[in-house]
This record gives sequence, structure tokens and C-alpha cells, in this order.
Amino acid sequence: MAKSDRPRSPFAGLDFSAQHAVRVLPYDEIERLLAAHRLYVETDRRQGRRADFGCAELSGGHFAGLNLRRVKMDRAVLRGADLTGARLERANFIGAVLEGARLDNADLSGARLSGANLISASLENACLAHADMEFALMDKAVLRGARLQAADMSGAILDAAVLTRADLRMVNLRGAGFRDARLDEADLRGARLGGAFLIGASLRGANLRGAYVRLATFDGADLSGANLDEVIGLTQAQFDRTCWDNRTTPPKGVRGMRDDEG
Repeated sequence: MAKSDRPRSPFAGLDFSAQHAVRVLPYDEIERLLAAHRLYVETDRRQGRRADFGCAELSGGHFAGLNLRRVKMDRAVLRGADLTGARLERANFIGAVLEGARLDNADLSGARLSGANLISASLENACLAHADMEFALMDKAVLRGARLQAADMSGAILDAAVLTRADLRMVNLRGAGFRDARLDEADLRGARLGGAFLIGASLRGANLRGAYVRLATFDGADLSGANLDEVIGLTQAQFDRTCWDNRTTPPKGVRGMRDDEG
């Protein structure tokens, strides 16, 4: 994707490192915060205290399987951290660095990840339903089988990401970047893809029924076997720049291998 084609993040130009110095916490302090948070969630917020790891250096940390609902990790540095299977519902990760982190099978429903760095992170079968992920950096992230229903991913960059069989129903993907991404068999029914960049993306067998794609760029995208029935805003010019086969179902008014007007 040309540099000028990439959506501009509202976080662009902000130097988080200068404005918010990274905190290095001793091990016993991390354990104390986690223990207080565990009590906080187990007593439905009546006891304990909500953990705040904002701006903390937690790279390589092991949080697999922990109940960290509503934890605060805004601008925390979690490079390579292990959060496999963690409960992170409504957790705050705004501007956090999760590059290369493992979040497979984690529950991030309702989490706030706007402007977060998830480059090369693994989120296989993770739940991100209703999560706020505007302008997140997710190049080469693996979201195979992830559940993202009704999430807000507007302006997110997912170039070369893997979203095979991901559930993206009703997701806001306006202006998102999917250059060379894999969305084979993904469920995109009702998704909002206005102005999105899907150059070279693979959507083989994907279901885009009822999706909104006005001004989306599909140049070189593979729509073999894709369901485009009732897609809104797809023009003949957009479709002609894609790759498709006789299993592709174009919307009415767009001529493909199946000619609805013939």
C-alpha cells in the first residue's frame, strides 16, 4: 500500500515514550497488584483494587489463564508477553505495545485497544467482540478463527494479517488496511468496509453478504467462491479488478460469471 493510501491515525505524531515514561516494576509489586486485582474481580469490585499497569514494562511477562477483567494496561509495553487464555473483558490497552504477544483463546470482548501495536501478535480463536480497536497496528497478526463481532476496527492496519475463518460480522472496518491479508472463509456479513484497502487480499470462500464496500479498493483481491449477494456499494469497476471464479456470487447489477441480467 502506498504511504499516501494508508489511513492516518489520530495517534500519529504522538510520542508516547516522551510523554509517559515507561515504569519498571519489581516482581513483588507486580504480584501484589495481581493479587489485589484477583480479589477485585472475585468479589465483584467490593474488595481489592483494580490493577493499573499503565506505562509499565511487562515484556515477556507470563499472564496466561489469569482473570484480568477490566485491568488497566494503557501504553504498557508487553512485547512477547504470554496472555494465552487470559480473561481480559473490558480491559484497557489503549496505545499499548503488544508486538509479538500471544493472546490465543483470550477473551478481549469489550476491550479498548485503540492505537495499540499488535504487529505479529497471535490471537487465534480469541474473542474480540465489541472491542474498540480503531487505528490499531496489526500487520502480520494472526487472528485465525477469532470472533470480532461488532468490533470497531476503523482505520486499523492488518496488512499481511491472517483472518482465515474469522467472524467479522457487523465489524466497522472503514478505512482499514488489508493489503495481502488472508480472509479465506471469513464471515463478513454486514461488515462496513467503506474506503477499506483490500489490495491483493485473499477472500476465497468469504461471506460478504450485505457488507458495505463503497470506495473500497479490491485491486487483485481473490474473491473465488465468495458470496457478494446484497453487497452495498460494489461497482462493476471494483469487481473487474478482482479475481473470481464461477462459484463467486456477485450482487445484482454486477456482471460476473453468473449474469443475473441474462
